[in-house]
This record gives sequence, structure tokens and C-alpha cells, in this order.
Amino acid sequence: MSSQASTSRKVFQPVSTASDGPCSADAIQNLPLPTPPPKDCLPNKYGRIVVIGMEGSANKVGVGIVEYDSEMNTYHILSNPRKTYISPPGHGFLPKPTAIHHQAHIVALVKVALLEAFSKDVVDGELHEDPHNLISAICFTKGPGMGGPLQSVAVCARTLSLLWRRPLVAVNHCVAHIEMGRLATGAPNPVVLYVSGGNTQVLAYSNQRYRIFGETIDIAIGNCLDRFARVIGLSNDPSPGYNIEQMAKIGQSSSRKLIPLPYTVKGMDVSFSGILTRVQELAASIPDQDNSNNKAPTKDSVADVVVGDDIISKEDLCFSLQETIFAMLVEITERAMAHTGQGEVLIVGGVGCNRRLQEMMQIMVEERGGSLSSMDHRYCIDNGAMIGQAGIFALQYGETTKMSDTWCTQRYRTDAVTAIWRAP
Repeated sequence: MSSQASTSRKVFQPVSTASDGPCSADAIQNLPLPTPPPKDCLPNKYGRIVVIGMEGSANKVGVGIVEYDSEMNTYHILSNPRKTYISPPGHGFLPKPTAIHHQAHIVALVKVALLEAFSKDVVDGELHEDPHNLISAICFTKGPGMGGPLQSVAVCARTLSLLWRRPLVAVNHCVAHIEMGRLATGAPNPVVLYVSGGNTQVLAYSNQRYRIFGETIDIAIGNCLDRFARVIGLSNDPSPGYNIEQMAKIGQSSSRKLIPLPYTVKGMDVSFSGILTRVQELAASIPDQDNSNNKAPTKDSVADVVVGDDIISKEDLCFSLQETIFAMLVEITERAMAHTGQGEVLIVGGVGCNRRLQEMMQIMVEERGGSLSSMDHRYCIDNGAMIGQAGIFALQYGETTKMSDTWCTQRYRTDAVTAIWRAP
């Protein structure tokens, strides 16, 4: 019987969603781990602390598995699959259809993440090991975010906690972005620019909290980009911000015009509503073109219109919008660097993928004799591993969440979280 079983066994070859190697815990200079470990911080069958992180605060739902190796003192992302809800062109993503999307994919994502992370325990395409023996805790996004999508993922996390008899760890979405960035780039104590669809903040660490030095006073930068993309008819696939970035490159490469737009910096805060109104007005003057195929913009898609004494196009507007709003962010980030005396900047959040933003920030920090830490779409864009990363820090220092406290909130300030893993 054993020989028959061995000959019928299939080799499992998972699709890789986490190709990077382990990251050194020494680089980020957290507090030493408690000895003995907290009672809820139990190693799995391999003697390692492994958590599953679940994210679903906006239009992306993801599941990541993060492992801590005490012998090597490293953290390692074992798997990190995700799915994106893409709304129809010209429309944003609404809470109800986004929540339905997350509900449809979350269970499959959990299975895929487990199969990839523990491929040596897979037989005939199935995990032949109780996850109770593989997972130390279940981490999930408590907020901020959209209510329906948050609840959809939280329900799955609660179910797995009861099924696997493992503790829950509620995670702040914003702090998760920062902790993932710190570990992935090895930046121990940077000034942080957090830019995403729902958040725009400049932060620095002090006394076990991430202090907000400046932020948007109206809409987030990602929301500004998304709304403008709808006006000019750009596709939501893969994202509106990405398509604006490609259109802006056309404007930049063909010596397009930098159109004067409202530049609103108030102290350490920024405002994007005025500049959005202005570019929407200008965009409304440009003739529509056939965009039914929703392909990425090309030079052939340029549509010009005379505004004042200038002939401008949609590409000009994308280029000008990016240059202006990114300059605003660089300005307040530089002020935060000067105030804190820090020489390093870390960019996190979905908009942090933008290469032009990274270039502009790089110029500023180099002029100050500093350095920039940035990432690509794997870790800037919402993902489950970042929730697992912040969650495993909390777990290792004794923080878990009671089932009665696993409610979600759409408003959860970054500076409301005590970072118990960092020095006071």
C-alpha cells in the first residue's frame, strides 16, 4: 500500500507569489524579543512563529503568510496572493460590490496561500496537515477602510480562529504599510510618506507611536488621481493611478506643457480638492476620443484643445497633475526631515509605486545628504503579508485581540496605535 501511495503522489508546484528571501530583524532595530515568549506566541510544528495575514480594506483582498526564524533572526514572506476588484471604466469601487468580490475570493486565497507556504506538506494538491499545527495566529485588518470589505475579511478571520483554535491579532492598515516598508527596505527609523487611495500622511516615530506631521485636509492623493482618471476615461485595469502615470510619461517625453495648477500647502498639510476641480474643468474642454478598448494610452491617443494661449492635451494634464501634487508631498516631507533631523525617507502605500514620485523624492533627499527607501507594487499595494508583518510583531510582544474586540472601524488613526515592538 505504501509503495502504491508513493508512486501516485503528485509533485506540487505552486505559483510563486513571494520570491524574496528572508529579511534580517536586526536591520530594523526593534526591541529584543521577550524571554520567555508570551503565552499566545506558540511556534508551529517546525518550531517557528508563523502567522497568516488577511487584508481587504479597499478593492484588493489578499492573504499573506509570514514566518519568523528564531535561529536566523529573520522574517520571511512565505506566500502573498491577492485579487483585485476592478470596477467598470468611469466608475469607482463601491462598498457592496467590493465586499461581494472579497467574499467570493477570500477562502480560495487562504487555501492558495497555505499550499504555497507549506508546499512540503502538500500531497496530491491538498494540504495533508492540520493548519492548527502550522499557524501560530490569524491577523486581519481592523481599519481604516471601507466597512463592507473590512467586515467580509474579518468574518473569515474569526472563523479560522475558531476552526484552528488560534489567537486573533487586529492590525491597523496604515501601521502595516509602515512595518512592511521598514522590514523590506531595512530602514530602521525613517520619515515616512504614506500615500494611498484613502490616506496621505507624513509620519515619524516617537515614543512608541507614529506621529503625524502632516496630512491631507480633504481627499487623499490616490482618490484625487482615481477621480481624475474617471473624467478622462482611463481604465481601472490595472489601476487608474498607473494609467495616469503612463499617460504622464507621454506628456513628459514629448516635451509637453507644465500647466499651472493650484498648489495648496497649508503649513504641514496639503489639499487636493482645488487642483482636482481645476484639472477636471480643463479636461472637460478636451474632445472625447474612442476609448472603448480601454487600452493603455499611447502617443496616438493625444487629443489637443486650446486653453488660453496654450494647446494642451490629456497627456499634459496627467503630467502637470503629477508634477504638482508630488511637489507638494516632497515639500512637506522635507520639512519633516528638517524637524526630526532624520536623513532617510520611506515611501509606502499604493501611490508609492509611482516612479516619478520616487524620482522627485530621490532628488530632494540626495540634496540633503540623505537616502530614499522605496518599493514596487508587491509591497506598496495592499497585501496580506503586510498585515501579517505588523501582526507578528504585535504577537511576539504579547498583544492579541479578544473575539469581542474584533469589530472593524472605518476610522482608525495611525497615531492611535502603540507600537509595543519599538523602543520608547
